[in-house]
Amino acid sequence: MQLTTKKLALFTAAAATVLVAGIMLWNHAGAAGPPPASAAATPSAVVARGSRVLSMPISAPPTRAASYPAPSGPAMTPPLVSTQVVPVAVHEWPFAGNGPPTPFGQGTYVEPGRIQHVPEYRLRVDDVLELVYRRTHEETGVYRLDVGDRIRIELPPPPNNGETVNREVTVQPDGDITLPYLGPVRAARLTFAELTKAIGQEYQRIYKKHIARPTITPVLIDAKLTDLINTVDSRYGAGGQVRVSRVTPDGSIALPAIGSVPVVGLTLDELKAELSERYRHAEVRGLEVQPVLQQRAPRHVFVVGEVRLPGRHVLEGPTTVMQAIALAGGVTTSAAANLHQVVIFRRTHDWQLIATMVDLHDAIIKGAGPCDPVNDLWVADSDLIVVPKTKILVFDEFVELIFSRGLYGVIPIQGVSIGFSKGSTL
Repeated sequence: MQLTTKKLALFTAAAATVLVAGIMLWNHAGAAGPPPASAAATPSAVVARGSRVLSMPISAPPTRAASYPAPSGPAMTPPLVSTQVVPVAVHEWPFAGNGPPTPFGQGTYVEPGRIQHVPEYRLRVDDVLELVYRRTHEETGVYRLDVGDRIRIELPPPPNNGETVNREVTVQPDGDITLPYLGPVRAARLTFAELTKAIGQEYQRIYKKHIARPTITPVLIDAKLTDLINTVDSRYGAGGQVRVSRVTPDGSIALPAIGSVPVVGLTLDELKAELSERYRHAEVRGLEVQPVLQQRAPRHVFVVGEVRLPGRHVLEGPTTVMQAIALAGGVTTSAAANLHQVVIFRRTHDWQLIATMVDLHDAIIKGAGPCDPVNDLWVADSDLIVVPKTKILVFDEFVELIFSRGLYGVIPIQGVSIGFSKGSTL
C-alpha cells in the first residue's frame, strides 16, 4: 500500500511538470506571435507534447531570464525529439499605429500626404461661392455725409426768445436736410466741419450780432454700409453676414450695391481685390469681402467603348486613366486583347482637339510590373477615353474618322463592329 502511494505521488508530480511545461510552451511559442528575424535564422529543436509538435530556436537568448534558469552541467546536443523545455524568444505584436511603415501596411490609406490638386484654382461656371462680409472698423479718412445719414443739430435760442434748435434730421435723397427758420440746407458730400460752418452762416442772419455756433452730433452714419450689412445678414438663419452666389453661365455673380461682377478665370485673391475696388467706387467704406469656394463645379470624364458602364462619370479629385476606367466599371472581356491602344481625346484652351494613345494592357490584365506613368495619364475635365474592341491599325485614320464621322460612327456600340477602308478597322 505504501509503495502504491509513492508511485501515485510520483506520477502526479510528473503529470504536473508536463502540464506546466506545456502551458509555458504554449504561452511563449503559440501566443507570443512570430519570432524576430534574428531568431528565425537560428537552428531549431522540435519539442513534442503529446500530438502537438513545436519548432523553436535553441540558440536565441531568452527574453525573460528570471522565468528560465540556466541549466547546469556540461553542454549536450539535444535529441531530435526531447521533453526538455527550451527557452523561446518572445515577440510582442506592436500596438496599432506603432508598426514600421510599409507600402501595404496599416494606415496607408492616408499616405502619401496629398498635395494640392492645382497650383492655383481659377473660378469657372457653376462654382458656388460664399462671400463673407465684415466691417473693418478701420480709419477711412475724413467722412462726408451721404443720403440716409442721421445727425442731431443743437443751437441755443435766438435773442428774441425764439425756438431752441435741437433736432435730429436725416439726409434726404436730394442731399438736403430741413432746419427751423432755414428750410432746406445742403448736407450731402459735406464734412461735419463744412456743414457746421454752413449752418452757422445761415443762422447768423437770424441771430444777428449773437454768434451762432451749432453743434452737430452724428447719430447714424455709413448708411450704405449699414444697409449692405443688413442685406447680407444671416445671423438669424444660416448664420453670419454672408451671401451665397453661384457663377452663372455668363461667368458672373450678382452682389448687392455693385450688381453683376465677372468672376470666371479669377483666383479667390483676385476676386477679393476686385470686390474691394468695386465697393470702394460704390462709396461703401469700412467693408471687407472674403470669397470662399463652397462647392466646385462638377467635372466629368466620358468613357466609351468596351467598358461595363460607358457614359459620363464625375471626377471628385485627381484621376488617372486607369482610375477613370474603374469608374466606368472596368473593361469587358472582349476589351482585354486591345488595352494596348486606349485613346484619350482632350480639348485645349484654344478649343483644339488633341488625341493620344496609351498602353494599359500589362497593368490591368497581367498586373505584372509597375505601370509606366507615361501611360497612366492624369484625366482632365471633359476628356473622352475610348477603349476599342479590336486593334487600331492606323492611329491617324482612327482620329480622322472620329472627327469626320463622329464617335458613334466609329466606336462599336452594343457589340456592333464597323470596318473601314485601307485595312483600318476598330
